[in-house]
Amino acid sequence: MTKTLRVAVIGAGRMGADHIQRLNTRIHGAEVAAVVDVDLARAQAAIEGIPGAVALADTEEALNNGDVNAVLIATPGFLHEDILLKAIAKDIPILCEKPLTPDAASAWKIVQAEEQLGHQRIQVGFMRRFDAEYAALGKIIQDSELGELLMLHHQHRNPTTPAGFTNEMLINDSVVHEFDAIRFFTGGEITSVQVRLGKATKNAPAGQHDPQHVLIETESGVLADVEIYVNAKFGYEVATQASFEDGIVSIGGDQGPYTRAAGRWGGNVTPGFEERFGAAYDVEIQSWVDAALRDEIGGPTAWDGYATAACCEAGVEAQKNGEKVAVKLNAKPDLYR
Repeated sequence: MTKTLRVAVIGAGRMGADHIQRLNTRIHGAEVAAVVDVDLARAQAAIEGIPGAVALADTEEALNNGDVNAVLIATPGFLHEDILLKAIAKDIPILCEKPLTPDAASAWKIVQAEEQLGHQRIQVGFMRRFDAEYAALGKIIQDSELGELLMLHHQHRNPTTPAGFTNEMLINDSVVHEFDAIRFFTGGEITSVQVRLGKATKNAPAGQHDPQHVLIETESGVLADVEIYVNAKFGYEVATQASFEDGIVSIGGDQGPYTRAAGRWGGNVTPGFEERFGAAYDVEIQSWVDAALRDEIGGPTAWDGYATAACCEAGVEAQKNGEKVAVKLNAKPDLYR
């Protein structure tokens, strides 16, 4: 494998632009070779100041560029399947932002395509696994420092939602992260999802019921729940409390120093996911690059992307019927065991 990844970033929107700057300024062993966006002017703006990078409007042109040997996909999820299949055919390292694809059936096609390739090339962008606090809690669980893990309680709060953020997107775009976190912490699969709709905030737009309470069962017997509240106004807060046989561990919540001065007390709440998980994104992308240079992947697999897509489908169904819905998974291929 080459000593440097020459990365084509597909999508120059909010997440893509952030990754372009990350690759250009903070990541070792990788360079931005091309940026692809249907808005060519946006792609051109994204490569400004990056020597040797080219702006393109077509994914295939980037994948056929002899200077490109890796791809980072940061387009909307409904575009992922086609890009992934083309990149798998090139047999190059792939970092795909979540979701792998928007539904379990198309995600399974990606799993099958990678299985046919015979080795793993896809890393899925569940960045929370690379957050220092998540990693610390994961180690406590793995090392059984406080006995067995019994329950997980998650809070996922956004200040507000953009126009067009639907009820289903509370599951598909937000709780998807908790689904992956629960699988990461327990080391096993989620077996069922139930969604409870209680009193709704006046701040939720028409057609969106907010907040929601998601109840989750796992194959290991660990129970988990998620408070998803996407119009909480006060800021962006992602927190987890883990209950063990011999103690309780909490991560996330308020950030920075807790100050008492001038008759007031308090701290700061991060305004968005970039501030809360910026360092985790850096660690995630560096892990992908380092592993890719060894012909490996450095994080969540295509199977993880497929399994969370199946969880999301169960969650959306549970939103609609109020019942506990089983998560349906195909047999796990040997490639991911």
